[in-house]
Amino acid sequence: MVDPSCPFCRIVAGEAEADVVHSSEHVLAFRDVNPQAPTHILLIPKGHVPSVRNLGDGHAEFIAEMFGVATHLARAEDIDRTGWRLVTNVGADGGQTVGHLHFHLLGGRQMRWPPG
Repeated sequence: MVDPSCPFCRIVAGEAEADVVHSSEHVLAFRDVNPQAPTHILLIPKGHVPSVRNLGDGHAEFIAEMFGVATHLARAEDIDRTGWRLVTNVGADGGQTVGHLHFHLLGGRQMRWPPG
């Protein structure tokens, strides 16, 4: 399912531009337009899922694929040996600003803790 009002669904549909670094049947990955690290890639499901709280048993396959894609991209970006962060925000208080499930792959600099 695609939500025509969702900016990430518009990217999936090819109606909005993005610097795509990976595309498969279920997962799309593209560079963040406002990067917070030298490597900042967003990984999204191609079908509209609002957030982690909407996941169920039927989503296990694409979630596993998403983690595999993140690992592949970390290697491709040459951040796999030094370390990287994979994070998703859930809801407004969690910092989610786009209502489409997405993971941020961040690397290329020292990450701090706590993050926010």
